[in-house]
Amino acid sequence: MKKPDYVYVTYIASTPEKVWQALHDVDLMREWWVDPKAGSARVNVSDWKPGSRWEHTRVDGSNIVDIVGTVVENTPPSRLVFTWARPTEAEDESKHSRVAFDIEAYADGLVRLTVTHDDLAGDPKMLEGISGGWPTVLSNLKTFLETGRPLPHTA
Repeated sequence: MKKPDYVYVTYIASTPEKVWQALHDVDLMREWWVDPKAGSARVNVSDWKPGSRWEHTRVDGSNIVDIVGTVVENTPPSRLVFTWARPTEAEDESKHSRVAFDIEAYADGLVRLTVTHDDLAGDPKMLEGISGGWPTVLSNLKTFLETGRPLPHTA
């Protein structure tokens, strides 16, 4: 079995259902999915059905789509998988990577969230970007679910 390119594990004082909702609900996402460099929110827009397109979109008024992909798996409230590509590379499946969110009850009142981002070997720039981005985004998610607000950011 091949070793994943990137794995991030965090423990959140929440329920699998609340973590699941935060990963799917655009209104909640706008609160915690913040670009650490720009200080502005992003949302993932889709109907979340396997085979459907999803878009990682800025909510700063520009509506710029930064990343696109296809929903591979959506199994509430435990697993969400989608492909990940730059919009300019959306038609070239060899340029797609893959993101999996695995959500599991870990202990009473605690959820283990594992994010695996794979198929990045041919794109060191993307690997570098997500290696800095996922920790901030997932820390925001954790803090938001535990306190009701994300970490502070400045543009």
